[in-house]
Amino acid sequence: MFELPEYVTLAKQMNKTLKGKTIRSGHLGNSPHKFVWYNRSHDEFERLTKGKTIGEAWAKGRWLFIPVEPGYVLLLGECGGKVLYHPPGSKVPKKFHLHLRFEDDSFFTATTQMWGAMELYEKGEEQHRKYVQGMRPTPVEPQFTLDYFSTLVDDLAAEKKQSVKGLLTQDQIIPGLGNAIAQDIMFRARLHPKYLIPDLSDDQKRDLYDAILNTVREVMEKGGRYDEFDLYNHRGGYVRIMDKNALGNPCPECGSVIKKMQYLGGACYFCPSCQVME
Repeated sequence: MFELPEYVTLAKQMNKTLKGKTIRSGHLGNSPHKFVWYNRSHDEFERLTKGKTIGEAWAKGRWLFIPVEPGYVLLLGECGGKVLYHPPGSKVPKKFHLHLRFEDDSFFTATTQMWGAMELYEKGEEQHRKYVQGMRPTPVEPQFTLDYFSTLVDDLAAEKKQSVKGLLTQDQIIPGLGNAIAQDIMFRARLHPKYLIPDLSDDQKRDLYDAILNTVREVMEKGGRYDEFDLYNHRGGYVRIMDKNALGNPCPECGSVIKKMQYLGGACYFCPSCQVME
């Protein structure tokens, strides 16, 4: 699944490659998928996109906003798969869930393996979409300060016994993060996934905040994670520290054997020595 760094990378690449292109034709998927969410019929999507121009894209959380000018915004969100640019003369993939062909005969496709939203809104209406409306600040925004983060943690700690993994991965408390990137954040902060946030000291909050910013920044600088693909079908350059490939191998910091457990709906990879429980 794409997370914040991948969406930021895609937005930057779209602004370099797609911005200003005029849409000759737009089509929704040719491969039925019950977990791809559309808000337009095939005919309506084709009619509303024809002759429109791609504007400057941006990312927020796990959502990609692509202006279709004038008057509309294409919203891609919660996707896992491929979002690709195809130069003129390329063959259309056998299966896709979204296809925009431009006047210069280049085209753009989106295909998701699990689920995802591919919706076209009148400009401004996309801000009322569930999960977009009221989204908290993300780690790439100026509002995501240490004071903001500390207050967020304190407020959550007062409500329930949330764990560090829950803070990073559940309910988009910190928009844009997911289970994959959370593994490295927790390792860098030296916190066990089950560590309870009411027990975090001020120093631990600062370490966790720094780990979030540094990890997100590094993944973005390297064009995303190694197991995700960018707009040009290139793998990202960020190799995760804690993933299935680390299991059973020595910790890069202390040499202890990396372990795995299932927790909060996904696998967790961690160092039992570096990542404290208490």
